[in-house]
Amino acid sequence: MLRPDLPITTERLLLRPITPEDLDAIHAYRSRADVCRYLYEPPSSRDEVREWIGKRLDRTRIRVEGDVLGLGVVVAATQQLVGDVMLHWVSQAHAQGEIGYIIHPDHAGRGYATEVAAALLPLGFDTDGGLGLHRIFGRLDARNTASARVLERLGMRREAHLVQNEFVKGEWCDEAIYALLADEWFAQLAGNLE
Repeated sequence: MLRPDLPITTERLLLRPITPEDLDAIHAYRSRADVCRYLYEPPSSRDEVREWIGKRLDRTRIRVEGDVLGLGVVVAATQQLVGDVMLHWVSQAHAQGEIGYIIHPDHAGRGYATEVAAALLPLGFDTDGGLGLHRIFGRLDARNTASARVLERLGMRREAHLVQNEFVKGEWCDEAIYALLADEWFAQLAGNLE
Protein backbone atom coordinates (compact mmCIF):
# COMPACT_ATOMS: atom_id res chain seq x y z
CA MET A 1 0.00 0.00 0.00
CA LEU A 2 1.10 3.56 -0.73
CA ARG A 3 0.04 6.15 1.81
CA PRO A 4 2.31 9.18 1.34
CA ASP A 5 2.73 11.81 4.02
CA LEU A 6 0.71 14.75 2.75
CA PRO A 7 1.28 17.36 1.64
CA ILE A 8 4.18 16.31 -0.56
CA THR A 9 6.51 19.27 -0.89
CA THR A 10 8.75 20.10 -3.82
CA GLU A 11 10.99 23.10 -4.27
CA ARG A 12 8.07 25.42 -5.07
CA LEU A 13 4.90 23.35 -4.83
CA LEU A 14 2.68 21.36 -2.48
CA LEU A 15 0.77 18.27 -3.57
CA ARG A 16 -2.23 17.89 -1.30
CA PRO A 17 -5.65 16.26 -1.23
CA ILE A 18 -8.34 17.87 -3.38
CA THR A 19 -11.22 19.33 -1.37
CA PRO A 20 -14.67 20.74 -2.19
CA GLU A 21 -13.24 24.21 -1.53
CA ASP A 22 -11.11 23.78 -4.68
CA LEU A 23 -14.17 24.01 -6.93
CA ASP A 24 -13.50 27.50 -8.30
CA ALA A 25 -9.79 26.92 -8.85
CA ILE A 26 -10.28 23.58 -10.60
CA HIS A 27 -13.20 24.86 -12.67
CA ALA A 28 -11.01 27.78 -13.79
CA TYR A 29 -8.83 25.42 -15.82
CA ARG A 30 -10.98 22.31 -16.42
CA SER A 31 -13.65 24.50 -18.06
CA ARG A 32 -11.20 25.78 -20.70
CA ALA A 33 -11.23 24.41 -24.24
CA ASP A 34 -7.45 24.83 -24.57
CA VAL A 35 -6.86 22.70 -21.45
CA CYS A 36 -9.25 19.96 -22.56
CA ARG A 37 -8.15 19.92 -26.20
CA TYR A 38 -5.99 16.81 -25.70
CA LEU A 39 -8.02 15.21 -22.90
CA TYR A 40 -10.76 12.60 -23.27
CA GLU A 41 -13.37 14.85 -21.72
CA PRO A 42 -14.67 18.19 -23.02
CA PRO A 43 -14.56 21.38 -20.94
CA SER A 44 -16.46 20.86 -17.68
CA SER A 45 -19.31 22.83 -16.16
CA ARG A 46 -19.22 23.79 -12.47
CA ASP A 47 -21.54 20.87 -11.68
CA GLU A 48 -19.30 18.45 -13.59
CA VAL A 49 -16.23 19.72 -11.73
CA ARG A 50 -18.11 19.37 -8.43
CA GLU A 51 -18.88 15.74 -9.34
CA TRP A 52 -15.24 15.20 -10.46
CA ILE A 53 -14.03 16.51 -7.08
CA GLY A 54 -16.47 14.24 -5.23
CA LYS A 55 -14.91 11.21 -6.90
CA ARG A 56 -11.41 12.28 -5.85
CA LEU A 57 -11.88 13.10 -2.18
CA ASP A 58 -10.56 9.67 -1.14
CA ARG A 59 -7.69 9.45 -3.62
CA THR A 60 -4.96 9.99 -1.05
CA ARG A 61 -3.57 6.46 -1.02
CA ILE A 62 -3.17 3.43 -3.23
CA ARG A 63 -4.24 0.11 -1.75
CA VAL A 64 -4.83 -2.20 -4.72
CA GLU A 65 -4.29 -2.40 -8.46
CA GLY A 66 -6.51 0.12 -10.21
CA ASP A 67 -6.35 2.72 -7.43
CA VAL A 68 -5.36 6.28 -8.27
CA LEU A 69 -3.54 8.80 -6.11
CA GLY A 70 -4.98 12.17 -7.17
CA LEU A 71 -3.71 15.39 -5.65
CA GLY A 72 -4.06 19.11 -6.13
CA VAL A 73 -1.01 21.16 -7.12
CA VAL A 74 -0.55 24.29 -4.99
CA VAL A 75 2.06 27.03 -5.34
CA ALA A 76 3.63 27.10 -1.88
CA ALA A 77 4.37 30.84 -1.89
CA THR A 78 0.77 31.87 -2.69
CA GLN A 79 -1.25 28.80 -1.59
CA GLN A 80 -3.02 28.98 -4.99
CA LEU A 81 -4.18 25.69 -6.52
CA VAL A 82 -2.92 25.65 -10.13
CA GLY A 83 -3.47 22.07 -11.27
CA ASP A 84 -3.84 18.43 -10.42
CA VAL A 85 -1.71 15.33 -10.75
CA MET A 86 -2.27 11.58 -10.58
CA LEU A 87 -0.42 8.30 -10.13
CA HIS A 88 -2.41 5.24 -11.23
CA TRP A 89 -1.40 1.69 -10.24
CA VAL A 90 -2.21 0.05 -13.56
CA SER A 91 -0.95 -3.51 -13.03
CA GLN A 92 0.30 -5.41 -10.01
CA ALA A 93 1.38 -8.44 -12.06
CA HIS A 94 3.44 -6.29 -14.42
CA ALA A 95 4.42 -3.71 -11.76
CA GLN A 96 3.33 -0.76 -13.87
CA GLY A 97 1.92 2.66 -13.16
CA GLU A 98 0.86 5.74 -15.08
CA ILE A 99 1.33 9.43 -14.31
CA GLY A 100 -0.73 12.38 -15.50
CA TYR A 101 -0.89 16.10 -14.79
CA ILE A 102 -2.76 19.27 -15.69
CA ILE A 103 -1.51 22.79 -14.96
CA HIS A 104 -3.60 25.93 -15.50
CA PRO A 105 -2.29 27.66 -18.66
CA ASP A 106 -1.80 30.92 -16.73
CA HIS A 107 0.91 29.04 -14.79
CA ALA A 108 2.42 27.12 -17.71
CA GLY A 109 6.04 27.57 -18.76
CA ARG A 110 7.37 27.66 -15.20
CA GLY A 111 8.31 23.99 -14.94
CA TYR A 112 5.48 23.14 -12.54
CA ALA A 113 4.30 20.08 -14.51
CA THR A 114 7.82 18.63 -14.57
CA GLU A 115 8.29 19.39 -10.86
CA VAL A 116 5.08 17.64 -9.77
CA ALA A 117 5.48 14.71 -12.13
CA ALA A 118 9.02 14.20 -10.81
CA ALA A 119 7.60 14.12 -7.28
CA LEU A 120 5.41 11.14 -8.25
CA LEU A 121 8.25 8.98 -9.56
CA PRO A 122 9.69 8.06 -6.13
CA LEU A 123 6.18 7.15 -4.95
CA GLY A 124 5.95 4.70 -7.80
CA PHE A 125 9.49 3.34 -7.96
CA ASP A 126 10.76 3.27 -4.37
CA THR A 127 10.56 -0.14 -2.74
CA ASP A 128 10.70 1.38 0.75
CA GLY A 129 7.44 3.27 1.20
CA GLY A 130 6.54 3.37 -2.51
CA LEU A 131 4.85 0.90 -4.84
CA GLY A 132 8.09 -0.69 -6.07
CA LEU A 133 6.96 -0.44 -9.69
CA HIS A 134 9.09 -1.74 -12.58
CA ARG A 135 7.81 0.79 -15.15
CA ILE A 136 5.96 4.11 -15.13
CA PHE A 137 4.46 5.52 -18.30
CA GLY A 138 2.62 8.56 -19.56
CA ARG A 139 0.08 8.46 -22.40
CA LEU A 140 -0.87 11.54 -24.38
CA ASP A 141 -2.39 12.80 -27.58
CA ALA A 142 0.59 12.82 -29.94
CA ARG A 143 -0.13 16.47 -30.84
CA ASN A 144 0.46 17.52 -27.23
CA THR A 145 4.10 18.50 -27.63
CA ALA A 146 4.22 20.46 -24.36
CA SER A 147 3.29 17.36 -22.36
CA ALA A 148 5.76 15.27 -24.36
CA ARG A 149 8.54 17.69 -23.36
CA VAL A 150 7.60 17.24 -19.68
CA LEU A 151 7.96 13.47 -19.95
CA GLU A 152 11.25 13.80 -21.83
CA ARG A 153 12.60 16.10 -19.08
CA LEU A 154 11.77 13.30 -16.60
CA GLY A 155 14.05 11.00 -18.60
CA MET A 156 11.23 9.06 -20.20
CA ARG A 157 11.70 7.69 -23.69
CA ARG A 158 9.09 7.68 -26.41
CA GLU A 159 8.19 4.02 -26.78
CA ALA A 160 5.26 4.17 -29.15
CA HIS A 161 3.34 6.33 -31.55
CA LEU A 162 -0.02 4.68 -32.15
CA VAL A 163 -1.65 5.97 -35.32
CA GLN A 164 -5.34 6.87 -35.11
CA ASN A 165 -5.88 4.35 -32.33
CA GLU A 166 -8.62 6.26 -30.50
CA PHE A 167 -11.74 8.08 -31.60
CA VAL A 168 -11.94 11.09 -29.27
CA LYS A 169 -14.39 13.98 -29.52
CA GLY A 170 -15.37 13.11 -33.06
CA GLU A 171 -11.92 12.55 -34.56
CA TRP A 172 -9.34 9.81 -34.86
CA CYS A 173 -6.32 10.69 -32.74
CA ASP A 174 -2.77 9.41 -32.48
CA GLU A 175 -1.43 8.45 -29.07
CA ALA A 176 2.16 8.71 -27.87
CA ILE A 177 3.47 6.59 -25.01
CA TYR A 178 6.51 7.51 -22.95
CA ALA A 179 8.01 5.33 -20.22
CA LEU A 180 10.80 4.98 -17.69
CA LEU A 181 12.02 1.81 -15.97
CA ALA A 182 12.91 1.67 -12.29
CA ASP A 183 16.54 0.78 -13.08
CA GLU A 184 16.80 3.84 -15.33
CA TRP A 185 15.28 6.09 -12.68
CA PHE A 186 17.64 4.79 -9.96
CA ALA A 187 20.59 5.32 -12.35
CA GLN A 188 19.44 8.91 -12.92
CA LEU A 189 19.33 9.44 -9.16
CA ALA A 190 22.81 7.98 -8.73
CA GLY A 191 24.12 10.26 -11.48
CA ASN A 192 22.60 13.31 -9.77
CA LEU A 193 24.24 12.40 -6.46
CA GLU A 194 27.75 12.23 -7.91
